[in-house]
Amino acid sequence: MKFSQLAESIAESPTLKLNEEARRLKELGQDVIHLGAGEPKNKAPKASIEAACAKLATGDIKYTPTGGTASLKKAIISYTEKNYGIAVSPGNVIVSAGAKQSLYNVLYALLNPEDEVIVLAPYWVSYPEMVRMVRGVPVIINPGDATYQITISQIEKAAGPRTRAVIINSPNNPSGVMYREEFVSGVVELCEARGIYCIMDDIYHKLIFDGKPAVCAYKYTGRDIESTMIVSINGISKTYGMTGFRIGWAVAGKKLTSVMANIQGQITTTASVICQAGAEGALNGPQDEVETLRMTMETNRDAMLRDLGAIRDLRVTKPDGTFYCLPDFRAYTGDSMALSDFLLKKALVVTVPGKEFGMEGHLRLSFCGSARDVSEGARRIRWALDPAAPREIVINNRTLTRDWT
Repeated sequence: MKFSQLAESIAESPTLKLNEEARRLKELGQDVIHLGAGEPKNKAPKASIEAACAKLATGDIKYTPTGGTASLKKAIISYTEKNYGIAVSPGNVIVSAGAKQSLYNVLYALLNPEDEVIVLAPYWVSYPEMVRMVRGVPVIINPGDATYQITISQIEKAAGPRTRAVIINSPNNPSGVMYREEFVSGVVELCEARGIYCIMDDIYHKLIFDGKPAVCAYKYTGRDIESTMIVSINGISKTYGMTGFRIGWAVAGKKLTSVMANIQGQITTTASVICQAGAEGALNGPQDEVETLRMTMETNRDAMLRDLGAIRDLRVTKPDGTFYCLPDFRAYTGDSMALSDFLLKKALVVTVPGKEFGMEGHLRLSFCGSARDVSEGARRIRWALDPAAPREIVINNRTLTRDWT
């Protein structure tokens, strides 16, 4: 059986693959510690559940307008004005089946074959693949040091005549690092001067630690929503922990959102009306659960940094936000795929290879699980790798002895 060259060129999602392997091991009774997933354990906000149930109870479960229900758009407009300080209208908003689809719609709308998109490493694994899926070319920029910061001069050198967009995810998945204010300001200035789209993936912009404010790209443009080159992507999956609802949105000029609506209309038509009602409930309801989730993640981050700090020769850059950190394991091995497989088999800890994020020799570790999982996962990693750690460990009521270091 033959498939298209494009389809066969798209890599399998490593996070989904690892989730499946972890599920299989758990079904076998193994005490697997999952430090690979980007899915918090909180329950969906009560207001979102009530709104979704109320819509379901009507029995009127039909298509909605392709761009989203009027009432959800109204909630997104309010959210955008409050958090970004920019006025938008319903025509500037398109609701999709998750922020991932929102981003894909943007790329589909903007790119011709061989057009380029600047992607900052470390990057979310889907960025390069999405660009390739619409026959574009991802241009990867690597950070110069362990801070994971990119410079404006790097963007200037990478931007060429075929550059159509720059994707910025801040705070960043997988490092948790937030890009500096002067960098975001410089990218906006560069993009608007050269007619390049600045795509802001803001899915984690409410999950920032240490009292730091989110860096808002709209602050650095003097243009209105119709003329700015900024496109913002957001959704409810991370801020509210509502990953299964699959509701995201894009905010952009009307000409772009109109094209995106045409694309979406031919693919999914619209997002689920029930899930849209749930998203509306979350946006309009009490916001205290967002702060509770943020505080929980900050506490978990601190615990992970403390426990990873006990591992000799491990370098960890402190995350500013998100659910993740990206420790540098190159003192032990430069092969992150082999290391991730080793830790799963020997220590029953799920991690994600840094290679998938453009950072070979690193592993992405998630701290969005329970506090017990965070500490236990770090303990097992230390046991498996650090010669200074105790040689014995108890897992699944079995005493294991490290005989490889």
